[in-house]
Amino acid sequence: MVDVVISGTGLYVPENKITNEELVIAFNEHVDQYNAEHKADIEAGLMPAKQHSSAEFIEKASGIRERRLVDVKGVMDLNRMMSRMPEGGHGDFETPCFQAQMGIDAASMALEKANVAPEQIDHIVCSSAVMQRSFPAIGIEVQHFLGTSGSAFDMVMGCSSATYGLIAGVNAIKSGAADRVLMVNPEIFSTMVNFRDRDSHFIFGDIATAVVLERADLATSDDQWLITGTKQDTQFSNNIRSNYGPMTRIDDDTLFRQDMFFVQEGRKVFKELLPLVTAFISEQLEAADMNVGDLSRMWLHQANINMNMYAAKKLLGREPEAGEAPTVLEKYGNTAGAGSIVAFHHHRDDLKKGDKGLICSFGAGYSIGSLMVEKQ
Repeated sequence: MVDVVISGTGLYVPENKITNEELVIAFNEHVDQYNAEHKADIEAGLMPAKQHSSAEFIEKASGIRERRLVDVKGVMDLNRMMSRMPEGGHGDFETPCFQAQMGIDAASMALEKANVAPEQIDHIVCSSAVMQRSFPAIGIEVQHFLGTSGSAFDMVMGCSSATYGLIAGVNAIKSGAADRVLMVNPEIFSTMVNFRDRDSHFIFGDIATAVVLERADLATSDDQWLITGTKQDTQFSNNIRSNYGPMTRIDDDTLFRQDMFFVQEGRKVFKELLPLVTAFISEQLEAADMNVGDLSRMWLHQANINMNMYAAKKLLGREPEAGEAPTVLEKYGNTAGAGSIVAFHHHRDDLKKGDKGLICSFGAGYSIGSLMVEKQ
């Protein structure tokens, strides 16, 4: 059986940063405006008043202090409170669309770290929680502008998108369909966020990750991670959902529709999904004749600090020590499918040959995807 390694990772981080304090200014101004407009109905008990938020509440609820967005001005505009596509963001025959460019920038870093030229890639998986368009595939556009060969396709798997994309790439190499696979994961989930909603307006940030997968006998990178096992599982749930898609065409500038945003039952997700995740990981380790103590690190989906720590504590049977389950929430927020890859990108350099780890993401679907890796 062919061995597969991760030989390089890359990130694209949008320039636009917004802190909790800045985000709260716009939200609280909206609350004041809303409550003033509906004062009579609120005082008559016909509708509830909206409540202010605070930077302290956001950090306690999520562990997030700031996040990067593709657009901040549109989010801060009380008449809009939604991102705008950057100028020229839909691309043309000469330039890629914005989401493809995010993937290209992340891919360029990953390819450099892997010592792989674009033309050596023979398959691209572009996997994201939300795609800028239905067709042509964003992955094919990335392929075109990077100059890679072979084939490319898009995949949408919610917050498990990156791990599912990686597993698809691993399977392509193991089957002999490819020697080198590039997984790109450009996440612009802030475009699905209702910035008028107190419980969710602060959660998501935008970012792109990229990972180079290679046959182990072809890899030349100084930083290689053997993929020793993969596992994925799904279970249908409506607790994280969006009904918005190409069948619900709207003009975002003239019509506000609730179904264009994601909605979730956060408490139900916490209660239902985390037991599935911890059981899933325990089963994966048992099948590999391992236990959680054999792992030097767990790079978990960056949902919120409470979910991360709950999962780590449940698996370890104790409070996690520093570095066992690192988070990147405070700097990037929840970056949908990218979170576990961002954590892996930033928190692996201190590990030594033979150290083992687990990259796991989970989210809407429900879906869970996981890869066990070993430092080479």
